[in-house]
Amino acid sequence: DFGCLTVRSAVRRAAQSTHSVGAMAETAGQPITCKAMVAFGVDDLREEEIVVAPPKAGEVRVKVICNALCHTDIYTLSGSDPEGLFPSILGHEAGAIVESVGEGVTSVKPGDHIVPGYTPQCKGTDCIFCMSPKTNLCPKIRGTQGKGLMPDGTSRFTLKKDGSTIYHFMGCSTFAEYTVLAEISCALINPKADLEKACLFGCGIATGLGAVWNNTKVEAGSSVVVFGLGAVGLAVVQGAKAAGASHIVGVDTNLKKFGIAKQLGCTECINPKDSDKPIQQVLVEMSPTGFGYDYTFDCTGNTEVMRAALEAAHRGWGESCVIGVAASGKELATRPFQLITGRRWLGTAFGGWKTRDAIPMLVEKNMKGEIELDHFITHRFEGVGAQKDAIKALHGGDCLRAVVKYCPY
Repeated sequence: DFGCLTVRSAVRRAAQSTHSVGAMAETAGQPITCKAMVAFGVDDLREEEIVVAPPKAGEVRVKVICNALCHTDIYTLSGSDPEGLFPSILGHEAGAIVESVGEGVTSVKPGDHIVPGYTPQCKGTDCIFCMSPKTNLCPKIRGTQGKGLMPDGTSRFTLKKDGSTIYHFMGCSTFAEYTVLAEISCALINPKADLEKACLFGCGIATGLGAVWNNTKVEAGSSVVVFGLGAVGLAVVQGAKAAGASHIVGVDTNLKKFGIAKQLGCTECINPKDSDKPIQQVLVEMSPTGFGYDYTFDCTGNTEVMRAALEAAHRGWGESCVIGVAASGKELATRPFQLITGRRWLGTAFGGWKTRDAIPMLVEKNMKGEIELDHFITHRFEGVGAQKDAIKALHGGDCLRAVVKYCPY
């Protein structure tokens, strides 16, 4: 009967889990050869066999189960990232299982399920950033992470065919079947969580929600404008709706995004190309008070849009949050008068969340039905090589998140 099937299913999963952990014990301390998508240069992404070295002290080697493609990966692959290095293994929004740990690692063990965090959290009492409730910007490994290296200044990746070194990316490098992370970059999550959903909290969705809940602290009854209705922008809309915002305006040139935006909470959506006036002027004129919106969010990475977002913020108290990452060399500009008359400009990295504390909490909220994620996953693919298909989908205009599953778990 159903009860017997349920018991047999549980026993089978337990046996599979035991076998999996046993297999991990066999590879611990040994190099692992696996597949990865290696970025050799601008828009030059190839499937290759790589060798992943064992983790050193304070490091964790993980088996990557799935990866959600983020615009930041494309941004770096396109050559726009000032810190972009080649050859490298991109990817940073993933779900993974710990394969082995290096000396001194205590917070995770083989078999644990984790979400990598590109913004680490060392939790050290000597870290003024981790100890401060004002920020999540732990600098513990920033110096080496920005150089595409592990904390000891070396890489764990080599190309199998010639032994050449491959750089890490954002401390994650999840376009590979296995990767090595710093322990302080591993967010331990509920093993019952669906990794294909949990991985979304590794970057974009968590960032959008956090920009609303942590950085700007949108209040009930507020008016909000969201520029850019991709996954991050829609997470902002979702977060603003949950916070009780009464007016939420979505701005995008892609009309196909308007339907889902309204489902998630936008009270109206506008296309800036529909008017000859600057979009900030259009928005101020249509705002509830006629003086702009309480909170505005840029989710585009376009510095002109960032300016428009600021200038659409409410006279006297409006706040404008920069979320999108601009191309190398781009600078912000506005008249100082915009700030003198009460508007505030701020930015966010990973939505202000302290990674190892926040991601497990967000995953639990999703499991309880408090944060819906299904609508973000518009495309699914299988196999590391399918990252190219995910990129095509993301460029197609109707993709929010393309999740590539590497293997069952």
